[in-house]
Amino acid sequence: MADVELDRALFSQSAGKTVLVTGAARGIGAATAILFNSHGAYVVLADLPQLRDSSEEVIQKQMKYPNRAIFVSTNIINWAELTACFEEAITIFGKVDIVIANAGIMESESVLDMEKVDENGRLLESLEAGRVIDVNLKGTLNTLRLGLHYMRSSTSTTTTPQPPKSILLVGSTSSYFGGTGVAAYIASKHGVLGLLRACQGVARGHGVRVNTVAPFLTPTHITAGFAHKWDEAGLEKNTPEGVAGAIAVVALDEKRQGNCVLVAGKYLRELEEPRTRLLPKWLGEDLTAFMSQAMQFFVSIGGYVLPRKY
Repeated sequence: MADVELDRALFSQSAGKTVLVTGAARGIGAATAILFNSHGAYVVLADLPQLRDSSEEVIQKQMKYPNRAIFVSTNIINWAELTACFEEAITIFGKVDIVIANAGIMESESVLDMEKVDENGRLLESLEAGRVIDVNLKGTLNTLRLGLHYMRSSTSTTTTPQPPKSILLVGSTSSYFGGTGVAAYIASKHGVLGLLRACQGVARGHGVRVNTVAPFLTPTHITAGFAHKWDEAGLEKNTPEGVAGAIAVVALDEKRQGNCVLVAGKYLRELEEPRTRLLPKWLGEDLTAFMSQAMQFFVSIGGYVLPRKY
């Protein structure tokens, strides 16, 4: 096991940093923005226009330094809006140091429902599945790409060496486990884990650390429909503030690169390094060795040779 201790001394490193949080109007996103701000960070709360009032209330009523926080109306699947959000952050605060790609949704109806058919009995496309995958996967990819771009491009007003910039992707226990039936959510969160693994070479090349936090059940608007039953069962659960603490520690800890920390109440475990160590037991020593040679081959040729478009 790779237990993780929340080194709260790291929180002080937030001072003077600019932190951009998507999905920041409520839940985990709001708690994360509040935490960073309470330790002296400048925070950008990026969320949908209809959540402006919620975001402004967070800034004015819950933040220690409300003058160090702004709301920017942003839909993360709209490239122009998300680009403008990063640019506004840099215009107002001079830089972006940390990006928390938190925004996400869950389907509001089953995407594996076989009953939705047209007048001829043909199964209808699940538009709900596309909506969830767009937000959770495409939106996270958009945030990751723009974070890498602006944090490698932004300039600092000081000549002293600066710590590496940081991007934190909010995944889920559904990034690893998929037995709850919310197919689009699970698929999209598996995709977020794929982004974590796939981006490491590029991120390191730009001097940006990318990590993930994978929360288990956390009482937010997404889990409102069954959270009370979870409580009745007496199961361990998160709080938004507890998850925010894990997010801040992982985002600030300069030793972390390519990690994914699962947060389930009192349980905090790093999952990626143990997974790597356990590969020989899972695949066998021979297949693990072959896979390692194969990956070294792709590194030696500069990565996958991409196919032509047809």
